[in-house]
Amino acid sequence: MMKGGSPGMLLAVLVAVVSWERGGAAERSNIILILADDLGYSDLGCYGSEIRTPNLDRLARGGLRFSQFYNNAKCGPSRASVLTGLYPQQTRDGGDSRRSLNVAQVLQAAGYHTLMTGRNGGLAAPPTRAGFDRFYGLLDSGCCNYFNPGLRRPGENEPGRKYPGEKRAWARDGMRYQPFTPERKDFYATDAFTEQAVRYLEEYADSERPFFLYLPYTAPHFPIHARPEDIARYRGAYLEGWDVIREKRHKGLLDAGLITKGWELSSRAPGVPEWEDLEKEEREKWDLHMAVYAAMIDRMDQGIGKIMEKVSQLGIEQDTLVMFLSDNGACAEEDAAFNTTARGIAPGPLESYRTQGLPWANVSNTPFRKFKWWLHEGGIASPLIAHWPRVIRRGGMVTGQVGHIMDLMPTFLEVAGVDYPVSKGNQKLIPLEGLSLLPIMKGRKRMGHEALYWRFGQCRAVRKGKWKLVASHPNSRLGIDFFKENQLPQKKDRREVTWELYDMEEDRTERRDLADLFPGRVQEMSASFRSWVSRMEN
Repeated sequence: MMKGGSPGMLLAVLVAVVSWERGGAAERSNIILILADDLGYSDLGCYGSEIRTPNLDRLARGGLRFSQFYNNAKCGPSRASVLTGLYPQQTRDGGDSRRSLNVAQVLQAAGYHTLMTGRNGGLAAPPTRAGFDRFYGLLDSGCCNYFNPGLRRPGENEPGRKYPGEKRAWARDGMRYQPFTPERKDFYATDAFTEQAVRYLEEYADSERPFFLYLPYTAPHFPIHARPEDIARYRGAYLEGWDVIREKRHKGLLDAGLITKGWELSSRAPGVPEWEDLEKEEREKWDLHMAVYAAMIDRMDQGIGKIMEKVSQLGIEQDTLVMFLSDNGACAEEDAAFNTTARGIAPGPLESYRTQGLPWANVSNTPFRKFKWWLHEGGIASPLIAHWPRVIRRGGMVTGQVGHIMDLMPTFLEVAGVDYPVSKGNQKLIPLEGLSLLPIMKGRKRMGHEALYWRFGQCRAVRKGKWKLVASHPNSRLGIDFFKENQLPQKKDRREVTWELYDMEEDRTERRDLADLFPGRVQEMSASFRSWVSRMEN
């Protein structure tokens, strides 16, 4: 019986089960979805980075990379769309499930093992009461100490915390732990999630039933913690400075065919000083920040390598779809904005609690403007790698077809041969907004979205064909100083919104605002946005 499922829920998903039986068990592929947290567009080797990611690079060489794939700029909204195939406004970031089902619920009812390890989010209930057979990881939505999320262990220093008394809840299946104090002194969250994923594969991959494994890592979300041996690999690598690294990444993206020559590198973010103006000691401090951040991504990639090695050992690689992406752009939040218990401690060890920082987040989002929270490209552009040898036969290709994070659920349902139910009990469900990416993976042109919409706080955006309309928040430091929405009044008068208009074919780095040149287009797209908002509210 589906854990946490009501009789009405079970009736609702009978449609999905019937669809699976029509397709036949032999056609049902395994699915592994890996979600990074706060990873920038250019933070992988196969997306132009200097960071060592050989395992993700191997998936890219054997699979498909998307150059224009979008998330929702923030963890909660993105996770809701991943799991429901809807805009986050339709489910209140996943918290309202009255008119929706998540992908685990549908696949579970269709006979899939549904497995999850990592960070929770986007679900209306704990994972094992929301469609997942198994769960291990951070139950609270948010971040925590990577080495010890709980109480100080004998012989160790006090773990750095976001605020005094912070104790994030963890869970193993239905058992909740708060505080969660790992017994292993060598505990590191990224490794723990990897190890659990490998155990799930060992336990379930030999079953006659396929599996859906969802692995939302916390890395590289702050606090930036990493093992010393991983940090050592990057120490000194960033003394060239952020401008030089941005230029190198820009070239790497061009060489990979992920951006076009006409897209000029965006200007250095306001508030980021000239590297040459920094004293030697400051440069070394900043070098350490980025070395730790890079080490976190390196360790995550090592874990993905172990998972793929196990997939290969089990003989299931050919028929296992693996997808990797990020929930939003890199994060420019400053640790000084939090009431941390570790002020002044350098990043890396258990005692610290630091963020990547504005200058390096600007590097991570190369070549784009802005960051997590914003709806400019730096906030919503995500790397996406799809690897599925049985279907993606020409490895190393790049597609420029536009996709959105809510497209993942309908993709997985089509891969599984499952239809999305029309209703559950007497409640009619909201039809999926996402569109399957399977035609793209098969090398075809798909009928894409007529338009895509975003709204986060007072930021808003529309992408329609080659045009993007975007409006910033009135607080220019949104997401840097951990700005709270209620500190500024909502703009009730739509005429106060300052829309910017960009041609995504000629200028995806959003350097040339064309709003004054095309007022009619601004009017038409802003009216479309208002219609979408009205639809989301009804």
